[in-house]
Amino acid sequence: MEDQQNNSSSRLKVIIIVLAILLVGSLICIFKMTSDAKAVQTELTKTVSEKDLVMKDLQDLKTTYDAAIAENTSMSEELITERDKVVTLMENLRKSKGDVASLAKYKTQYLKLENDMKGLLAENEGLKKQNTVLTTQRDSTVVVLGKSKKYNEVLLGQNEELSKTVEKGSKLSVLNMKTSAYKVRNSGKQVETEKAGRADVLKISFTIAENQIAKSGDKSYYVQVIDSKNNVLGDKKTETFDDKTLTYSFISNVKYENKTVNVSEDLPGKDFAKGTYFVNVFDKNELVSKTSFTLK
Repeated sequence: MEDQQNNSSSRLKVIIIVLAILLVGSLICIFKMTSDAKAVQTELTKTVSEKDLVMKDLQDLKTTYDAAIAENTSMSEELITERDKVVTLMENLRKSKGDVASLAKYKTQYLKLENDMKGLLAENEGLKKQNTVLTTQRDSTVVVLGKSKKYNEVLLGQNEELSKTVEKGSKLSVLNMKTSAYKVRNSGKQVETEKAGRADVLKISFTIAENQIAKSGDKSYYVQVIDSKNNVLGDKKTETFDDKTLTYSFISNVKYENKTVNVSEDLPGKDFAKGTYFVNVFDKNELVSKTSFTLK
């Protein structure tokens, strides 16, 4: 009887030990599961936060593009294209699960878009500054033209091209335009004169400025010389450009190789009238340079 009690007591101890071990194991499992759940929750919270940050960065990028597009510059089309890329990326990010791999991909794409934006905005800002300078030059030229009372209506119509915005960087600049009258002696020597009765030839010179981004090759400039009686001297030929016509004195053909070119042309004549002469140089129907001089 005593042996049975001892055996029962031993079995009970074993059961208690086993239960204790199971309890400890359960507690360990519960602790691990709780820790894992907290880690997952922390990771999810971190991922959501990073997703929100990326979305905010993309929204800021879009806002910057919207502001630049609103200025309606010559680069609006390029800016709209890049802005649309940002909008597409935002839509894809909203639909994504927000896992680490996806966020890394979206961050990379955002950084590329941001870098592209910086380049476009810098270029856009440069064009805006250039347009401001060109507009000032254009306005000054329009004022000068408005004061010129001796231009007839045909010339004023042609000169309206000056009120348009000058083309961008690739446009050639015609500078330092000068005109003088000369007397040609029997020896062939030319002597400058201001007297109409002594003049045999008008010497017209100008400079085409260096421009590395302009298209090289043969260039033709139409030179128009108008005397004090509003007569066009020289060839008096007429050329039509679109719906406009130009009466010119001669054509100056220049071989341009992206370097400064000095051009000098002679316009022979006789019986030059006294008074003020106007000399205009046209690139097709666009006036690119002008000057005036007086013969006594």
